[in-house]
Amino acid sequence: MTDRLPRIGLMGIMQELYDDMIPGITDRQAGYARDVAAHLADVAEVVVAPPVRGRANAERAMRDFENADLDGVLVVMLTYGPSLRITRVFNEARLPVCLANIQPDPTVTPEWDMADMTYNQGIHGAQDTANAMVRAGLPFDVITEEWQTEAFRSRVSRWARAARAVTAWRQLRVGIFGYAMNGMGDARFDETALARALGPEIVTIAPGRLYRATQELSSSEVAELMAWEDQRFSIDPRLSKEEREDHARLQLSIERLLREHDCGAYSTHFDAIGEDGRFPRLPMAAASTLMSQGYGFAGEGDALAASIVYAGHQLAGDGHFTEMYAMDFPSDSILMSHMGEGNWKVARDDEPVRLIKRPLGIGNLDDPPTLLFRIQPGPATLASLVALGGERFRLVVSEGEVLDSQELPALEMPYGQFRPASGVRTCMDGWLRAGGTHHMVMNLGHVAADWQVFCEMVGIEFYQV
Repeated sequence: MTDRLPRIGLMGIMQELYDDMIPGITDRQAGYARDVAAHLADVAEVVVAPPVRGRANAERAMRDFENADLDGVLVVMLTYGPSLRITRVFNEARLPVCLANIQPDPTVTPEWDMADMTYNQGIHGAQDTANAMVRAGLPFDVITEEWQTEAFRSRVSRWARAARAVTAWRQLRVGIFGYAMNGMGDARFDETALARALGPEIVTIAPGRLYRATQELSSSEVAELMAWEDQRFSIDPRLSKEEREDHARLQLSIERLLREHDCGAYSTHFDAIGEDGRFPRLPMAAASTLMSQGYGFAGEGDALAASIVYAGHQLAGDGHFTEMYAMDFPSDSILMSHMGEGNWKVARDDEPVRLIKRPLGIGNLDDPPTLLFRIQPGPATLASLVALGGERFRLVVSEGEVLDSQELPALEMPYGQFRPASGVRTCMDGWLRAGGTHHMVMNLGHVAADWQVFCEMVGIEFYQV
């Protein structure tokens, strides 16, 4: 789901005042806008609007961007442009916005004449435009850079990926199969507040509908999935054909229902599946492979965590659902794992991902086939979405590294040891003070800055520990 580049619109702003003074300036600055787009071609697909020189131009450009299902709008001052002509556009903007404070030439030289001054005077247009955005209450990012540099391309890439995540997140539907775990307070929240403030919508799917879907599948669909698994994973010879078929039917049925309900994320709770009485085992391996395909996931009916795993996919790729299991003080790290669900796209590349037969007492069902792997060592980031009451939400984030640590042979679920950059003591003190939840998303790489841009655009408090 995140293989494509972000798709952004470039809105270049100027005014007619300069046309008589400098004939051809509009065409010249339109070419500058196209050059900026070309410079960004490897980090975003950029749609360039004709130069905006008045209110009608601005409104038409924004409508075109929104109708084209773009992820965000990059605003570039081609010259000075009075902000009152574009105030309504930003007051009603539905797409994430970034103001690129750039100019055609990076250096002021003695050779400059009035035309050069006019071509490069975007800075005070940016001030007028930014003032209009602030007055409109519009969250927006700002990038001041030399546009020809890698630094500019990198910063636009960060914003564009965050814009892609924000736009997708605002339209997200999270499917909950059954109900959420009783007593798990940090996953409780006001669903209407979430939809109002941030966008994600919760959809409840009855376990009975899931059961019927498993019965409607053809044997050829099941066989095709099992054949793919044979090619992709190391298969435990103790797994019976019946166990694998049950797992495959659950995975395919969950995926089918997610498509039918237009859900990009989901959660299952072991009690909701176990108490139903019709399912032989829990869908552990299903969660791992569906995450690898870009679906958000969380256990125990935790819609908040499922939604932020989905955002992690969109923002940085390969979101991995996990939780903190135990602290290891000698290595200054935290053992990360969960009951059996994890995105195998973050697995070590020097070890096979194993599909194993695995006893599990939780749910009081038969052994669930489970994908077992260790997490790839290297930089990583944790993020936890916290409901603070009403329409207030917070994202607690920690950067660090996954260690090339010891094997734990008795741990039959995905795992790794995460060493926070701030150290276990400081990290956990801050995490707990901030109300960080026990379910979270892990992304490989240091992406706290990406999460910060995401939070600023969507209206979430950002808290790094």
